[in-house]
Amino acid sequence: MTDSTPTAQLSAAGVSIWLDDLSRERINTGGLQKLIAEKNVVGVTTNPTIFATALSKGEAYDEQVKQLAAAGTNVTDAVFEITTDDVAQASDIFNEVFEKTNGVDGRVSIEVEPGLAHDAAGTIAEAKKLAAKVDKPNVLIKIPATVEGLEAITETIAAGISVNVTLIFSLERYRGVINAYLTGLEKAKAAGIDLSGIQSVASFFVSRVDTEIDKRLTAIGTDEALALKSKAGIANAQLAYQVYEEQFATERAKALVAAGANEQRPLWASTGVKDPSLPDTLYVTQLVAPNTVNTMPEKTLDATFDHGVITGDTVTGSYAEANEVLNAIDALGISYDEVTELLEKEGVEKFIVSWNELLETVTKALEAAK
Repeated sequence: MTDSTPTAQLSAAGVSIWLDDLSRERINTGGLQKLIAEKNVVGVTTNPTIFATALSKGEAYDEQVKQLAAAGTNVTDAVFEITTDDVAQASDIFNEVFEKTNGVDGRVSIEVEPGLAHDAAGTIAEAKKLAAKVDKPNVLIKIPATVEGLEAITETIAAGISVNVTLIFSLERYRGVINAYLTGLEKAKAAGIDLSGIQSVASFFVSRVDTEIDKRLTAIGTDEALALKSKAGIANAQLAYQVYEEQFATERAKALVAAGANEQRPLWASTGVKDPSLPDTLYVTQLVAPNTVNTMPEKTLDATFDHGVITGDTVTGSYAEANEVLNAIDALGISYDEVTELLEKEGVEKFIVSWNELLETVTKALEAAK
């Protein structure tokens, strides 16, 4: 592997490339290994939408569905078995990366059922159940950053389980997420758990912020408003990195790191470009910073590999300009808090819709197998 490809350059700049996709077919055909070998992919994230899509295509799940149908497995348990199997197999594929990076990368994420987003106790129980079922040291349990999710993050980390916090849109909520992580580490330490084995990433969503704010800027329609289009998502993420730097420079965080804990890395999610008029690598090249993760749909990964221009760190030192962007949007009467609250609500709802589609797909498959 040379540093000649854009994805190699991205990795060299401190960005871990994770694929935002997983399917049994990708596992069985060696497609995942190929991406590790050729495109610097060092992890995978999944969500209900990804599983719903994977199960609706191809025949890779047919054999397992037949076995589950023959055993009289109900649909919820069948989804649990199928998805955890995919994640366990992917975890084995990434084990070498996991070992090489001392557990930082080689990570595979699986999400708690989205209907539990506002149920802390239910989320904690489900997180523990998923971690026990997959039973791989490199699994990350995805928990949404709702208010109730914060408590679940703390307790899951306190139990020594690694967590991918998902659906973060606002800087204030992100501070809450870091606090939840640090509190969990403090509890784990008090319980005598080895902190070095606990990893976490905080998934900050990017393109969805632009989609919502751009819609509002277009409605305003002035030159000033239109000049701000497609700038909010990146500015918001850049300021999130500033929050990360500040929070992990505190005495509290430094004491935990000294005790063996890992920093919770910022992860850029929703990095596929929704507006076709924008460069297809925008949310990759403009969010290069040390100790971050970019989880990309395959289309974005391919575009980055093919023609991404990596110019080094594009985040540190951008904070004054990023603040100017968000202040200018606020001055036009677009409420940041209203937008981020709406996006969190929609994010949870979209995953619930996908989860129901997943249940429907598996229900039909089980019935057909009978």
